Amino acid sequence: MVRQPAKNSQRLSVAAELIAVLVAVTIGQPRVMTIERGQSLPSGPFELGHRSLQSGLRDWVEQQTRHPLGYIEQLYTFADRDRAANGSAQRVVSISYLALTREEQAAPADKAAWRNWYDYFPWEDHRAGVPSALADVIVPRLKTWADSADDRPTHNDRWQRAAIAFGLDGYAWNEELVLQRYELLYEAAFVEEADRSHGPDTLLSVFGRAMQADHRRILATGIARLRAKIKYRPVVFELMPPTFTLLQLQRTVEALAGRLVHKQNFRRLVEQQELVEETGAMTADTGGRPAKLYRFRHGVLAERPAAGTKLPLSRG
Repeated sequence: MVRQPAKNSQRLSVAAELIAVLVAVTIGQPRVMTIERGQSLPSGPFELGHRSLQSGLRDWVEQQTRHPLGYIEQLYTFADRDRAANGSAQRVVSISYLALTREEQAAPADKAAWRNWYDYFPWEDHRAGVPSALADVIVPRLKTWADSADDRPTHNDRWQRAAIAFGLDGYAWNEELVLQRYELLYEAAFVEEADRSHGPDTLLSVFGRAMQADHRRILATGIARLRAKIKYRPVVFELMPPTFTLLQLQRTVEALAGRLVHKQNFRRLVEQQELVEETGAMTADTGGRPAKLYRFRHGVLAERPAAGTKLPLSRG
């Protein structure tokens, strides 16, 4: 017996989208490639003519940004039901990738631009201390949101999640919880993406730039992945020029982590792990005494596949 579909049933179609979180670090600032005036990440549909998912992604990124992709790894697949427009019969599945490069390798296309990722997540940059907006605006709003719960268990659950995510009530700030913090602000309807009908919040600088659809959520996922990965894999060197000083390397790690590292401990760990080697050259472009130039020692990848740049974070 063949079951007939219900008269009012709607046949669902599925489309695959490829999306890139393309990251660079320039003059000590973490940058992400965007299109559409900073509102979107480079993306495009997976088409029959694409040889593979990665080749399709490379095609779209190079078309939209004129920037070649170097290091690339699959990030996450997003397929939530509410990602499509209301009433749409199409489910959009986004396959996202994290890509690392150097900004100076190519000039972006007319509609593409590099942007500081802290424009989208200003509460994530703790290099100059805890952002004042956290204590002055975000935490009080989270407290009000928790207090507005209809019952005590919901209140306790909301506040505990806020405390863990934002390092409150004795919990330490965990730089890897980027996605959890953004999703909590989304759940509390503090970010524009949560309710676009109301328009942007008057405190836009506090809650960051909005992006289309769930692109800021995807960007948060990429930042969290990279912050975790630099602790156990030497991917940070994908963002460095062929030769660099140890201070430049330190500043790049700090830019990604949003935290300061202990200078002496950082250098000692890098040298002990034999991640770099001296080039024999010096540079005077440091503004002070000439500094030694180093390069990444590629042999470490074969010797110790799990080598990383451990972060001795300064706690303040």
